[in-house]
Amino acid sequence: MYLSNEIELETGQCSEKGRKERNEDCLGTYQPEGNLLTTKGAVAIIADGVSTAEAGAEAAQYCVQEFLSDYFDTPDIWTVSKSAQKVLTSINRLLYARSHEYLSTTRGHVCTLSVLVIKSRKAHLFHIGDSRIYLVRNQSLELLTEDHITRLSESNSCLSRAMGMDTHLEIDYRVIDIEEGDLFLLSTDGIHDSLEPSQLKQLALSDNSLQTCSENLVQAAYDAGSTDNLSCQLVRIEKISDDTINEITDRLTDLPFPPELETGMKIDNYFIESELYASNRSQLYKVRDLETEQLWIMKTPSHNYVDDPAYIERFVMEEWVGSRINSPNVVNVHIPNRAKNFLYYLMEPIEGVPLDEWIEANPSPTPAVAIQIVKQIAKGLKAFHKRETLHQDLKPSNVMIRPDNSAVIVDFGSVFVAGINEIFVPIERDRILGTMNYSDPVFRLGQNTGIKGDMFSLAAMTYEIFTHSLPFGDGLENCEKPQQLQKLKYIPADRHNPIIPIWFDRALEKAMTIEPQHRYDTIDQFMHDLTEPNPDFLVSREVAQKSPNALIFWQLMSLVWFMIALFTLIAFWLK
Repeated sequence: MYLSNEIELETGQCSEKGRKERNEDCLGTYQPEGNLLTTKGAVAIIADGVSTAEAGAEAAQYCVQEFLSDYFDTPDIWTVSKSAQKVLTSINRLLYARSHEYLSTTRGHVCTLSVLVIKSRKAHLFHIGDSRIYLVRNQSLELLTEDHITRLSESNSCLSRAMGMDTHLEIDYRVIDIEEGDLFLLSTDGIHDSLEPSQLKQLALSDNSLQTCSENLVQAAYDAGSTDNLSCQLVRIEKISDDTINEITDRLTDLPFPPELETGMKIDNYFIESELYASNRSQLYKVRDLETEQLWIMKTPSHNYVDDPAYIERFVMEEWVGSRINSPNVVNVHIPNRAKNFLYYLMEPIEGVPLDEWIEANPSPTPAVAIQIVKQIAKGLKAFHKRETLHQDLKPSNVMIRPDNSAVIVDFGSVFVAGINEIFVPIERDRILGTMNYSDPVFRLGQNTGIKGDMFSLAAMTYEIFTHSLPFGDGLENCEKPQQLQKLKYIPADRHNPIIPIWFDRALEKAMTIEPQHRYDTIDQFMHDLTEPNPDFLVSREVAQKSPNALIFWQLMSLVWFMIALFTLIAFWLK
């Protein structure tokens, strides 16, 4: 992978039972190698089993072991936050279930937990309970976490949050920038409740190895009279990768651009059958693998961008992202077993036509066929979003329609990958992507609207499939400034196609509302209102804009209309 971003860490850790009969603390660290270090980072974790819960030690051990195992098994395309939250939620659910296998409430699987993930130039902190994470920087000690404790009296307190305590997991999450020389201290309360902050700093910063320093911290807390288990970890940032743009470019250009290809030529033992598409940004060829006789679609970069590292990075990412999205509604990217000598990638051939051609050839599609196409595009989008990836350029020419009317998204050229975006590179990436008539205008003006941007594009395409027109006319093409957003006017779909029900049209309108906060939160919500009448949408726009009393009246009336709509719904989709 061209993103190296290797981190050098020194670590030390120590855990002792102290004056207790057994050690209910658990800790661990893991620094993977290669691409995994780049995409997932390095982890330090510490847990403290709650002493009033007989299975506290087991809970702490389970948390540490499962997190260190499962976190690195999450998709490398996910952000640190999503990966950790998913794993922690799963662990919490199991601990809670195990606790309730006991008749006695004292035998719970409950523990505190603090996790430190170092990825690229960021430290990600996850915390629940009263274990702690400190940062020592420039001779100063800073507490980065907040104890989740409820004071019952001057001498008594209890945990307000812990792993396994409740079905709902509320965990603190924080991200900070890191610097070379930063020293993180993770500790359980047996350490930090017995030593003053000045002692913690002094012992952590001694000239000894971090392993010796951690052992000294444990011994100092014991000598100070601690009656609890004693555990701590030290993690120091020795080196942060500082790739220059030239170094990144060198890795990106490890493979040269292919030569200008023509029918009948061979490249890496692929025979060029025909050219399918060419633009100023890329080319598509139908190729045949001479070893297997398998047909593929080969995408090659344009020589117009041979000196553009941002373009090359995006092209490289297309293959990487495409190979990680598995859906029948997203084109399959093929990773060959043999080495490549040039920059290109292979995709499965899709028999069919682009959606824009299908729309042109089907001026009056049956609603049932049209909505099935929309549903499949939505499923493809959800496959992107499941991987924390935004498409950002969904349009009819980027969707293929097979002869059986199944839909396949075929382009990755503008994708945004949240997990990769966390990794620092000295390249000025494109911020404004997409196609005017289908892209969220708010996004094109510089605001990342997330899945709501892709939803806007899906709604615009749906509008066109059913009306053969665009929802804002030529308004989107002329929208280049924030002030112009207010002038955009949605054109009701039934003006172009009178058979479109009002509830269907209003669902489209909501998905394309200029203010993103007023759109649907999920693709599923949008698709639900497209396929089942929303009672609120049985009220006309004019009525919805009247006084509250009038609106209430018509909302009650809409319940009656809803029953009628159920019958018209069946008739509409069966046309």
